[in-house]
Amino acid sequence: MPAVWQSGVIPYRINQGKIEVLLITTSSGKHWVIPKGWIPPWMTSSSSAAKEALEEAGVTGTVITPAIGRYSTQKLGYSYQIEVFSMRVEEELETYPEAKRRQRQWMSPSQAVKKVRSPELKCLLMQFRESYMSGE
Repeated sequence: MPAVWQSGVIPYRINQGKIEVLLITTSSGKHWVIPKGWIPPWMTSSSSAAKEALEEAGVTGTVITPAIGRYSTQKLGYSYQIEVFSMRVEEELETYPEAKRRQRQWMSPSQAVKKVRSPELKCLLMQFRESYMSGE
């Protein structure tokens, strides 16, 4: 099965002393995911992740390197390897390219773990939560 490399981010903010992460719905609206997408050949994986956060979730901020991990998923006969970064959100935009196609929702990392389907993404969200435990 051919592998496709993508990058994504776990956007986060501190709200009243607690950490929150931003999830978005898939373009079909059926599932909660993180912003992610293919990496153009002229971009680094972290800058591509920032681009996806802007296009799919309407947020900008600082992508923290190195990546916190990666997970894989299968779709349409391809294996996708997604490198995941965390991103401290500095601005949330009202209008952005995929605003009409997706919902976005801030929640605690624990809530996010319950909402995503991928067991590997659940593990990454748990790792993220543990590394920022002082905030939750």
